[in-house]
Amino acid sequence: MIRHGDPDYVHDTLTEKGRREAALLSERVIRENVRDFYVSPLGRAKDTAEYTLKRLGRSAQVMDWLKEFPVQVDINDSLTLQKAYPDTRQENGRYVNRIAWDMVPGSWREIPEYSDKEAWRKTEVAACSDLTAVYDRVAAGLDELLEKYGYVRDQSLYRTERGNQDTIIFFCHFGVTCVLLSHLWNVSPFVLWHSLAMAPTSVTEIYTEEREKGIVTFRASKIGDTAHLYAYNEPPSFSARFCETYENQEERH
Repeated sequence: MIRHGDPDYVHDTLTEKGRREAALLSERVIRENVRDFYVSPLGRAKDTAEYTLKRLGRSAQVMDWLKEFPVQVDINDSLTLQKAYPDTRQENGRYVNRIAWDMVPGSWREIPEYSDKEAWRKTEVAACSDLTAVYDRVAAGLDELLEKYGYVRDQSLYRTERGNQDTIIFFCHFGVTCVLLSHLWNVSPFVLWHSLAMAPTSVTEIYTEEREKGIVTFRASKIGDTAHLYAYNEPPSFSARFCETYENQEERH
């Protein structure tokens, strides 16, 4: 799972830095024996993939469920959520919708439902958005794809009759990657949204383990790895993190 390069969100493409990052990423990916490529329909992911695909003479299949997790939360009728999403601007006297995972950590860490693998579906954020429906659509898309490679979801695990060592690559986004990992690992997406940082063009590598015949689990060997940037002295973008200390006003709060 590869996050897109440093984004120009306004034009849904890459910044000049993002294009440098994508070019360096291609140096890494072309060395892999990749069976299939999949890409988000959004421009910044497609533009990132293009550097690799052109060099390999390959194409990627566009998967709608790989686009950045689009859930928007309506906080207007909840004082609790208005505190959870501070500094929300207003238009025509109403708060604009917020991205689900942008709530401040102190607003959910002490509410056990947000960290529970099932109870997060009953939280106030879920009640004020289409979070569960969109999550389930992404999860269903992933499971349908994995079935093509021989891995079938069975409640909280996967089964296989024809496991393989194929490598597939997703060019996508931070938020949806956390959702995919949440589904594979049976953990709350809120835990991953607020615990992981994946810099632009970072690589998150997941592989299967079949320690019991026919029963498959997924383990991460890399999360948010940017070795290809360090190899060429290109610093990772900060566009994955929030301020290291509160006083760092030049960093994202």
